[in-house]
Amino acid sequence: MSRIRVAIVGGSGYTAGELLRILFFHPQVEIVQVASSSSAGQYVYSSHPNLRGVTSLRYCHPDDLTASDLLFLCLPHGRAAGSIEHYRTLAPRVIDLSADFRLRSPELYRRWYGAEHPAPALLSEAVYGLPELHREQLREACLVSGTGCMATAAILGLAPLYRAGMVRLEMPLVVEAKIGSSAAGAAPGASSHHPDRSGAVRSFAPTGHRHSAELIQELLQYPQTGARESREIGVFHRWPGQEEGYTNNSQKPTGNLSEQVIAFSATAVELVRGILVTAQVFMNGPMDEKRLWRVYREAYRGEPFVRLVKERQGVYRYPEPKILAGSNYCDVGFEADADQGRVVIMAALDNLVKGAAGNAVQAMNCMYGWDETLGLSFPGLHPV
Repeated sequence: MSRIRVAIVGGSGYTAGELLRILFFHPQVEIVQVASSSSAGQYVYSSHPNLRGVTSLRYCHPDDLTASDLLFLCLPHGRAAGSIEHYRTLAPRVIDLSADFRLRSPELYRRWYGAEHPAPALLSEAVYGLPELHREQLREACLVSGTGCMATAAILGLAPLYRAGMVRLEMPLVVEAKIGSSAAGAAPGASSHHPDRSGAVRSFAPTGHRHSAELIQELLQYPQTGARESREIGVFHRWPGQEEGYTNNSQKPTGNLSEQVIAFSATAVELVRGILVTAQVFMNGPMDEKRLWRVYREAYRGEPFVRLVKERQGVYRYPEPKILAGSNYCDVGFEADADQGRVVIMAALDNLVKGAAGNAVQAMNCMYGWDETLGLSFPGLHPV
C-alpha cells in the first residue's frame, strides 16, 4: 500500500514538533510539507533540534501549501475555524488540534469561549478525536478535532463510571489538574520566564477553564441512575441525601448537559511535560474496590493506550506523569471511599502526546483503518 501524503500547518510549535517526531517514523505516512508563517524558508530542525539528521525539510509559507491526503492544523485558537473552508480544499481529510471544533453545540461553544463560532455548521460534522470514545465515528470522518490535554486525562479517567450509570449527578464532580509548562506553548511569556516559573505551584485557572466544556459534552451524555434535585444550572438549592427519602435504584435514569455541576481547577507545576488529574466523584449506589476493578477492566479491555495503575505498594503505585514523557499512554488509577460514597480517580499522561499529537496520530490510524499503535509504541523513559 502506498503511503498517504501529509502536510502540517503551524509547524514550529511544540505540538507540531511532536507530530513530526512521530510521523517521520510512521510506516504509512510521507510528510510532504510543513508550513509556518514565522519560519518560512528555515529548516524544520531549526525549531525542533531533536530532528537534526532526521529531515532536511524546510518550512513553506501557508500560502504555498499544495494538495495532500491529510492536513494537520496546529494553529492558535480561532485560526483554523476562520479558514477551514480553504484548508478543506487542500485535503479531503483534516485533523485540527486546536479547540475550534471540539464542541458539537454552538451554544456550549458560546458559553465557554465567549463568542459565536466562525463555522457553526461544521460543529455537528466534526468528530471529537478521542478514539477510546469515538472509534467508530472516526473511521468515516473527514473533519476531526483534537482534544484538550487536561480534558483527555479527566475523560479517560471518569468515562467508565459515567458509561456504567454509576454517578450521582446531584453531587458535583470535582476535578483538579496539575500540568507542566509546555502546555502554554512555545511562545515565551511572563508566566514561563525561568525565575518566575521554576519551583512554582501556581493556580492559573481555579474556575472557568474551557476544558470543562469537553467534560460536560463527553461525560454527561450518559444516563445515570440516581436522585436529582430541581435546581437552577450551577446553583444548588440544597444538598440531597439518602435520609431525605432517596434510594439508590428507584429513580428513572437521567442525563443531559445541565444535570451536574463540574468544578474544574487547573494548577501549573514544575514539569515540562505531563498532566496529573485528580477527580472526586460521588456514586449513586454502594461501591467497593472489586466492583471498580470490574468496571474499569471491562471498559478498557483491549485498549492499547489506557493502562490501569493501582498497586499495593511502591513509588509508582498510582499514575505518575513523569514516566509517561514521550509516550501515548494514559495511566488511570482509582480509590474507593465507601464511607463517603466517593471515588477518587487519578489519570496521568504527556500533554504533548496523548494530550495532543499522539492522540491525533491514533485518531488518524483509526480514520485509515490501520493498527492504532502504528508510530506510537514508544513506552516513555525511566529514570528521567
